[in-house]
Amino acid sequence: MKKLLLLFLLILCSCHSEKKENSGTKPQSNPEENLPPQPYFTHIKSNDVKLGEPVFGEWLYSHKEKGQSYKQFMKTPHVVPSKEENIIYLKPIGKFNSVQLRQIELVRQYLQIFFQLETKVLENVSNDIIPDHARRIGDVGQEQFLAGYILENVLKEEKPFKRIALMAITEKDLYPKPEWNYVFGLASYREKIAVSSIHRMQEEADFNLCLERLLKICSHEIGHMFGLHHCINANCVMNGTNSMPETDTHSLRLCSLCQRKLNSGFKYDNKKRLVELEKYFKENNLAEGIELMKKDLKSIQ
Repeated sequence: MKKLLLLFLLILCSCHSEKKENSGTKPQSNPEENLPPQPYFTHIKSNDVKLGEPVFGEWLYSHKEKGQSYKQFMKTPHVVPSKEENIIYLKPIGKFNSVQLRQIELVRQYLQIFFQLETKVLENVSNDIIPDHARRIGDVGQEQFLAGYILENVLKEEKPFKRIALMAITEKDLYPKPEWNYVFGLASYREKIAVSSIHRMQEEADFNLCLERLLKICSHEIGHMFGLHHCINANCVMNGTNSMPETDTHSLRLCSLCQRKLNSGFKYDNKKRLVELEKYFKENNLAEGIELMKKDLKSIQ
């Protein structure tokens, strides 16, 4: 039996679990303890929106997460860009229509701005690379791929030039193990690879809603690969979620604490990033993103 990759079920996973649900979550103790005094993060902190008490069905209602302080993040080994590794790659798997291909290109553009790293889309590959034993029919008749197979057998050995992170985007739905109905994404921190599916994002009459969902899920998945844990500090793109409706309530924005963590190793120009994000949101008519960036830019004037 093949040795299994040590996988971490990333947020954005939704299923019917037989585990008993427990209300509430243990709060972080001083998540911003010993933060270095950096005006940018202090100024934009006023735009963080605190999370309310979790209700039945939400991620934090059934997952007792402790969060991740800045100090904990800095003490934990995590990936940072280098001369040898500084390009994010997306790998489409499946037969995508022209609208979906356009969305994948827009995701590429967004991730390049969001992480301030060059981002490329690899050549699309056929669904035929997934064998029968890594497929099944889902609960409503949809075909599903085993997410772990894609990590272990498709992505693990693929190492394009200067790869710092590699994420597959599948046309088909995903499942992580037999007892789960589906999963939005799955990743291996150690291998810096992930897979997510476009299948459940689709709203044929609403291009922008689908795009926003993809932006959230892809930036979240790759955020995990760079060491960011689920956020319980504020409404943040790194929040965990149990369902698509819950995902829709989460912000596109990294909260001030998560931005500080990411920037600690990436060292990008924070204002430049905000300006570029605002421009992207305006060009793509994403009202929520425009408003979020306006607030942060105003806070640092």
